[in-house]
Amino acid sequence: MVDYSVWDHIEVSDDEDETHPNIDTASLFRWRHQARVERMEQFQKEKEELERGCRECKRRAAEAQRRLAELEAAGAARGELEKLRAEAQQLRAEERAWDAKLDELRKKEKNMPWNVDTLSKDGFSKSVFNVKPEEKEETEEQKEKKHKSFVERYEKQIKHFGMLRRWDDSQKYLSDNPHLVCEETANYLVIWCIDLEVEEKHALMEQVAHQTIVMQFILELAKSLKVDPRACFRQFFTKIKTADQQYMEGFNEELGAFKERVRGRARARIEKAMKEYEEEERQKPGPGGLDPVEVYESLPAELQKCFDVKDVQMLQDTISKMDPTEAKYHMQRCIDSGLWVPNAKTEGAEKGGGAEAVYEEIPKENGDGEKGDA
Repeated sequence: MVDYSVWDHIEVSDDEDETHPNIDTASLFRWRHQARVERMEQFQKEKEELERGCRECKRRAAEAQRRLAELEAAGAARGELEKLRAEAQQLRAEERAWDAKLDELRKKEKNMPWNVDTLSKDGFSKSVFNVKPEEKEETEEQKEKKHKSFVERYEKQIKHFGMLRRWDDSQKYLSDNPHLVCEETANYLVIWCIDLEVEEKHALMEQVAHQTIVMQFILELAKSLKVDPRACFRQFFTKIKTADQQYMEGFNEELGAFKERVRGRARARIEKAMKEYEEEERQKPGPGGLDPVEVYESLPAELQKCFDVKDVQMLQDTISKMDPTEAKYHMQRCIDSGLWVPNAKTEGAEKGGGAEAVYEEIPKENGDGEKGDA
């Protein structure tokens, strides 16, 4: 004959209670459940403290017994042995007291009523995976190789997930592709968001950013529960679809902060690219293989001023006052570095331009101080 008395020792589920019409039933159930969870957590904490104290007492008793055996074997003084025996005896008494407390707590735990949190578990709210034993931490090179291999294999599926909008669609897609629930997917989505912002695809970036935070929330939930992320993503979607205002505000705040970080990273990447381009252009040698910066810095101050103000007439006047050999040396270096284009006027005229950047032979001065013909 079946003994049904065990069922008399069960707390009735919250949602089976009847409440007054003027009471917010959902809130009442939530408060009751929270109170019960807190009681269970307090009991578990008390149990862990007792077990820890009991283990420590047993360790000290064993240590005292070991020391006593060593001293007896070494032929220690009688007074010292008596003192150590008294200590060991006291520790054994403490050990028995700890064991008694622990037994009493276990009896109390056995007689505690069952409830919805201890009686049953969800049948379809999670998947169970065999997790390998904890391995050594991966090196950066191993992580990069793993990420690259994962992206090469699943990039199309990751992008599909990044384009989804509805909670149900995201949950179903991850149910069909649970291998996507991992750090590699989250990392790819972050990089993709930055790429989209750099390309000025702002609306698409915001869409992918939403899915990035979804994946990061799932990973954080897995860390807090200490389970494989693939085993708890359904719990996240159940929670987010029935979340209260405070939880949704937290999600949206994190999403907004993430978008700002993406925009900042995109700006930094653009600025870096511009600086690298300018530096590359600055270091690019001229037609004659000379560095324009080095040539400019080697010019006399009066010639540097001419290039600073970009005044062709001022440049020609300055050259005409210099020693012809020195002037020709400096101007040839300007030509070889690209600072000066000797045929710019001719080429400009052929193209319809009016550039006056022309290099002409500097006329030598005769003995009377008058300029001679070139």
